[in-house]
Amino acid sequence: MAAGFAQWGNDLYTGRRSYDIVGRRKIWFTISTVLVILSAIFLVKPGLNPGIEFRGGSEFVVSDVSDTSQQIAIDTVVEIAPEEQPKVTTVGANALRIQTSTLTNDEVTEVKTALAEAYDVPVTSVTSSFIGPSWGADISQKAITGILVFLLFVTIVMTIYFRNWRMAAAALIALFHDLIITVGVYAAIGWEVTPATVIGFLTILGYSIYDTVVVFDKVRENTADTLQQSRYTYGEKANLAVNQTLVRSINTSVVALLPVSAILFVGAFLLGAGTLRDIALALFVGMLIGTFSSVFLATPFEVALREREPAIREHTKRVLEARAARAAGGEAEPAPGEDLRVAVGALKPGAHQGIAAQPKRKR
Repeated sequence: MAAGFAQWGNDLYTGRRSYDIVGRRKIWFTISTVLVILSAIFLVKPGLNPGIEFRGGSEFVVSDVSDTSQQIAIDTVVEIAPEEQPKVTTVGANALRIQTSTLTNDEVTEVKTALAEAYDVPVTSVTSSFIGPSWGADISQKAITGILVFLLFVTIVMTIYFRNWRMAAAALIALFHDLIITVGVYAAIGWEVTPATVIGFLTILGYSIYDTVVVFDKVRENTADTLQQSRYTYGEKANLAVNQTLVRSINTSVVALLPVSAILFVGAFLLGAGTLRDIALALFVGMLIGTFSSVFLATPFEVALREREPAIREHTKRVLEARAARAAGGEAEPAPGEDLRVAVGALKPGAHQGIAAQPKRKR
């Protein structure tokens, strides 16, 4: 199977096999649009569930409990503060975390004592902490600032590196696509958004832009001589680049998702580690969507922008007209990548020996 996958990747790179990813961009744009709209709906209702770090409040952790029933904690808190709707989560195998709105010092003391009695543990096994709303607002502002600064630097660096603002625009569209869908999944599931979640969001933005830059680099290499030839259109050359980097994108994603999956499904669901769960979900969803956007969204969108240029549009028209004329004359039309296939053929095992073995011509 490994040999078959390697052969498939080699065929994609040399052009023997090709998938019309760029040519079918309307399908990918439709899928992305639907996902973004669904995510936007989830962001409105039910909306994000901000953690205590963002909304402020009191938090209690009860350790070394033999019974991890969450209802016991809820009833205990409501008995002291009837207006409260505490959020209770299990931490590990023998601990509970209870979050409430801001309580007074007397209420905090009463809740700690009541929780210790309810779970039959010493008062020292119940810890409490307080997070003010101003601290949560400051964290929220810094998170938004961090994302905006990141996007600004990405735009500047990509515009300078590729000397093409269209690639920078396509990369930003892909980033917003990844971010909105990942946040939308968080809203749909209802998990709390914590600082670890924000770190996960920033991490997937870096991962997505990295994969997109690799694909764009190949696109730039393949399309450098587009206007100097009349056999292939800009879109066909860009599509070849996407096919050539497809196996690399798949391999990178699989390797990256394996440890993240272990963190998410083993560390979060089996061990009940809340912090791991928060960051792992963002990474898992973001990496999946980032791989999709770097292959099926970024390059097709960049091609759509480039084909609006008069020079590219005129060149595409000439290529298609010449191709139609050759087809009418019965001339066989080489598949996209044929020129590259010939060049790569010289690298096949034994090819260089055959060339070297040819006798020199006598003058």
